[in-house]
Amino acid sequence: MSKITYLTEEGLKKLQDDLTHLKTIERPSISRQIAEARDKGDLSENAEYDAAKDAQGLLELKISKMEDLLANSRLIDESKLDTSKVSVLCKVRIKNTVNKAEMTYMLVAENEADLKSGKISVGSPIGKGLLGKKVGEIAEITTPAGKLNFEVLEISLG
Repeated sequence: MSKITYLTEEGLKKLQDDLTHLKTIERPSISRQIAEARDKGDLSENAEYDAAKDAQGLLELKISKMEDLLANSRLIDESKLDTSKVSVLCKVRIKNTVNKAEMTYMLVAENEADLKSGKISVGSPIGKGLLGKKVGEIAEITTPAGKLNFEVLEISLG
């Protein structure tokens, strides 16, 4: 059974665009490579043909996974989000209680996570630790680097 993935409008559009690109550009390209390799003769000793067939198998697997993800995705209605506690699509400003460093993250679905743009997955250690916390609460989070404590300073819509 597949799990439901909650996506932003931006994330859903990117997933749809990526899937369309794979189906309309990548798939025909690999089919051409297979046809060209097949035209070169004996398939039993044709490394180009084997490589193209392997690439085709990987592409079809990727397309299948993306279609499954899309089929089990739900678009998040931002107007119904509750900013009284941290949830998916919330932007949360936190402070490390030890070194007083402040950070702002937006919690998103796993496939939309991008640390460079401040988007972290709700499935990451920090994302899991922040879920459900309210302003003023301390989140004790176990990370690979050890236990960290973050105070929730502000919660807003992304």
